[in-house]
Amino acid sequence: MRKFIVATRNKGKLEEIKEILKDFNFNVISMDQAGIGKEIEETGNSFEENALIKAREIFKLTNEMVMADDSGLEVDYLGGAPGIYTSRFAGEGATDLERINKLLNLLEGVPWEKRTARFVCAIAVCFPDGSNLTVKGICDGYIGFELRGSNGFGYDPIFYLHENGVSMAELEPEHKHKISHRGKALAELVKKLRER
Repeated sequence: MRKFIVATRNKGKLEEIKEILKDFNFNVISMDQAGIGKEIEETGNSFEENALIKAREIFKLTNEMVMADDSGLEVDYLGGAPGIYTSRFAGEGATDLERINKLLNLLEGVPWEKRTARFVCAIAVCFPDGSNLTVKGICDGYIGFELRGSNGFGYDPIFYLHENGVSMAELEPEHKHKISHRGKALAELVKKLRER
């Protein structure tokens, strides 16, 4: 079984990725499980650049197959913010709830039709032969007025989907995997991995 290191410390994200890659003969492990404690600075100007920076750094340390993603939330009313700064939006070490509350405060009084947003996920994979690939997934929706649902993590409880009228956090994991930004990017990744 080939090692497949995921450049994350987020347990929710790791479980989601394991589930989607379960048909491959990969031993999907986190950075911590691979013994990598290095903090990697995201200095890119796009989700794709940041994902590739992370994947390349860990690949240099391990020579194993490495996957890194960079994802975030783009809110149209805020000019695309928080964008690549999504996880640091409310300051280093802020909780999901603190980030959500900051966003809701910034959108206070903004009507529903102007609360359009999208989750974006870029994934980069570095392979032992020195090659790499990147894929991207987008999920469009709105920022709601209140938190709903207990599934998911991050901004999921306030991200409402166009067609469903529910928040991302109200979806069952199987449904979320099919329509989420990460789910779409991973589906594209699965397709590319099968082509290799």
